[in-house]
Amino acid sequence: MLDLIDLRADCRRCTGLCCVAPAFARSADFAFAKPAGTPCRHLQADARCGVHAELRPRGMVGCTVFDCFGAGQALSARTDRRAGDTTVFAAFPQLKTLHELLRYLLEARSLSGGVLADDLGAAIARTEELAGLDPAELATLDVEAHRRAVNPLLVAASEAARGEGPDHRGADLVGARLRGADLRRASLRGALLLGADLRGADLRGADVTGADLRGARLEGADLREVMFLVPPQLTAARGDATTRLPEGFERPDHWTAAPRDSAPARPRSQGRRRSKRR
Repeated sequence: MLDLIDLRADCRRCTGLCCVAPAFARSADFAFAKPAGTPCRHLQADARCGVHAELRPRGMVGCTVFDCFGAGQALSARTDRRAGDTTVFAAFPQLKTLHELLRYLLEARSLSGGVLADDLGAAIARTEELAGLDPAELATLDVEAHRRAVNPLLVAASEAARGEGPDHRGADLVGARLRGADLRRASLRGALLLGADLRGADLRGADVTGADLRGARLEGADLREVMFLVPPQLTAARGDATTRLPEGFERPDHWTAAPRDSAPARPRSQGRRRSKRR
């Protein structure tokens, strides 16, 4: 049975799959373009990144916000991409999705307190079974169908834990001024929070599954007990030493020290709502 430790990237046991399998498009996230299946120019012979400590200043921000959820080392233990097995490239994103789902399902089971336990246990077992397929089978697996099958369980677990919290699922909150906002137990599943000002906001007990936090300001925000948060969401956001994190999460290296003006303020706008649901 997989545990949370198995769902964390361990580059020491990987053959650099994230540096080879995906394509890069030259953009604000990547300093140069790279076709899928081709090693990044910074990938060394030992499968390590030669500029890992300088990714952001070198324009490789996209690399810093990527997380394979342990898919890289899991696949590297089954086959070596350096031996010419190209099926591993198609299997990599598939297994990444399954491992991310497992992370959510394990958290949902811990939140449910017995409610939904049987259904969540079955979903975890099935997801682990699929994750254990060989690379060729993973490459052709309909992962999205499985995601759709387990998503109602994740929503039910969230609703049971949040109670009567506000519903902002799929909300368009791009650039929203939410400084000091009370978002306790809110559903922010799939919400667009790019560049949103969440300084000093209270997000305890909120569900942030798939919420886009790129560039969101989290200085002074309280994220303790936030549900379904994953490390790439924090890495994509902006925070500092005053941001309160859930247990087990590390502060991203690029976050700043606490600013002088970190006092929360009342929000003036909560942005626009979208009809999209997750």
